Formats: sequence, C-alpha cells, structure tokens
Amino acid sequence: MTPWFETQPIHILHLEDSVIDHQIVVHALKKQGLACTVNRVESLPAFEQLTRSTRFDLILADYRLPGFTAIDAWNALQQQEQQPPFVLLSGAIGEAAAVDAIRLGFSDYLLKDDINKLAHVIARAIEVREIRQAKERADKDLAASERRLAELAEHLQSSIEQERAAIAREVHDDIGGSLAAVKLDLAWLARHHKDAPTAAHIGSALEMLQHALGASQRIMMDLRPPILDQGLSAAVQWLAQSFQKRTGISTTFHATHEKIHTNKAIQLVAYRTAQEALTNISKHAECSAVSIELTDGEGVLTLEVTDNGRGIQKNQLDKPKAFGLRGLHERAKTVQGWLDISNRGGVGTSIILSVPLPSETADPANGNSP
Repeated sequence: MTPWFETQPIHILHLEDSVIDHQIVVHALKKQGLACTVNRVESLPAFEQLTRSTRFDLILADYRLPGFTAIDAWNALQQQEQQPPFVLLSGAIGEAAAVDAIRLGFSDYLLKDDINKLAHVIARAIEVREIRQAKERADKDLAASERRLAELAEHLQSSIEQERAAIAREVHDDIGGSLAAVKLDLAWLARHHKDAPTAAHIGSALEMLQHALGASQRIMMDLRPPILDQGLSAAVQWLAQSFQKRTGISTTFHATHEKIHTNKAIQLVAYRTAQEALTNISKHAECSAVSIELTDGEGVLTLEVTDNGRGIQKNQLDKPKAFGLRGLHERAKTVQGWLDISNRGGVGTSIILSVPLPSETADPANGNSP
C-alpha cells in the first residue's frame, strides 16, 4: 500500500528564527521532490497558538531559538491533543543534546549540513509515527476484544452454573423421586413375596436401584454441590475424600481454617477449579498421591492441587483443544483471580488458584473474617 504522504502534500510547521534557513529548507524539499506546505514560526507563543489551531503532519525545529529551545517547544506540544512527529534540524547541536532529545521522544534529528537527506528523514518520521499509531489502535482493539471475551466467558460460566442448578433440581425432584418410589414398591414386593426366585430378582433389582440412586446423588453433587452451603473447606475436603474413594489415589487435604469466609462466587470458582484439577489428574497424571492446600492468608485465597505424576508439558497447555485448563484461567478471571500451572521437573504438576479476598470480609490479622 502506497503511504498517504506520497500522494498528498505534507503540512509542516517549521520552528526557525532565520528566514534564510527557512527558505533553504523549502527549496531543498522542493528539489528533493517532497510535496509539502511549510509554515514558519519563530516564537514559542506563536508556536503554541498555531499548533492548537492548525493540524500539522510534522514539526521541524531548530534547536536553539531566541529565548527558548526545541525542548521547550516539545514540552509545550505534550500539553496538546495534536502530537505530530518532531524532527530537529540544527547546525549547532551536540551529540549529547541530540541523544537527550531522542530519549524524550523526538522522531529524529539532522544537521543542516546534511539537508539533502531532509525529505527522507521527514518521510521516515511520518511512516514510523503511522506504524506506531496503527499498533496503538491494534492494541486498543485487542484489549477491547479481550474484555468482550472475558465478559462472554463470565456470562457463559454463569449460564452454565444456572443450567447445572436447574438440571440438579430436575434430577433430585423427578429422577430421585421416581427412584425413591420404585424402591418403596420393591420393598413392598419383598415383604409379600418370600419365594426364593422372586426374592432373588427383587434383591437384584434393589441393588441396581441403589446403584442408580448413588449415581443420581453423585450427578447432583457434581452439578450443584449443596455441600458448599457448609463452607468451602468442607466442600473441597469432600471432593478430596470422594476422589480418593473413587480412584484409590492417596489424597490429602489441608486448610488453614475450618471456615473460610468469602462470597459464593469465589467459593464456586475455587470448588470448580479443584474439581477440574482432580478430573485431569484422574485422566492424565498417572500418579499415586495428590495433595490439596487451601489457605486464606494476607487477604488472598489460595488453592493448590499438586500430584506426583508424569507432569504436564508446555505443548499440552497450548493445545487448541485444551479447553478444561483454559476454562480454569477464564473462570479465575471472573473473580479477579489468576491461575498458575507448573510442571515440577517431570515429577508432577501443581495447579495454583489465587483470588484476592474482598476487603470487607478479610481480617487484617489473618485474612479471615471475624
């Protein structure tokens, strides 16, 4: 794509007290084929007034002027909305002063003895500014997109939890109620039919029914854990015990306090993080031991789930379909928390959730509520 300044004239403000030097600049730019208009000012008040009222594509300035320097003009320009590239063109500027100007943010500098390079320097300064502005716009767009994605993730998580709660109620009210009714009927049959074949069939049906009741209870606990009503520590401890019973993997749990006081949103995020971590461990870790630590010191809730398995590699974290772990990151963001996943030298994985506790519920002494 052709840069705009190759097809349109460039509007330049020349800060120069010498009329002759100004004419030399205009002549040089014309000779070098740069289409431009050049306005000259020589005082700082005139410079400030003109930059406020007129849009310029570039500022070209001598370094030393009567009563002020280009640095003063630069500082004045920073107070204005217009921020065009600023190029020094001077016959008397030391290397140290030029370096200081570049560090401040000047686009470039050129000695008047090298004025034959001026058109190139101006074009490069404008092009660099265009690239920088394009990057800033892209960064803003990316930040806005990330905010929208975070809001969408939060909305989806909220919708998922609502759906889970609704399904859990359906399982409890409909399926659970129906299974309980069937159990009563089977118990009645068992009391009234004592012959061996019938009793055997009824006993087998009761065993299957008990299995179905247990499965429905596990499903309800996974969908909407009522144990959270007893507190986060109790809920995560129940997860650890259930995991050990189901998998046979030695699982230890430790919490700094029996009751950790925080809001329901943080409790649910911590619970789901522990749940997902244990699910991943059972599927992939090939470990023999798991430890879960839950602390609330210094105003931060920290959940750490560690195993002694084969570890997780970085390429596994970056897999396009690693939705479980990616979902944990997004879930943590919904409560202003963050998640760290580390591979402990090939001897296990640690998943650490950290969430700032709301100040109104945190005790300064130990991060717990009174």
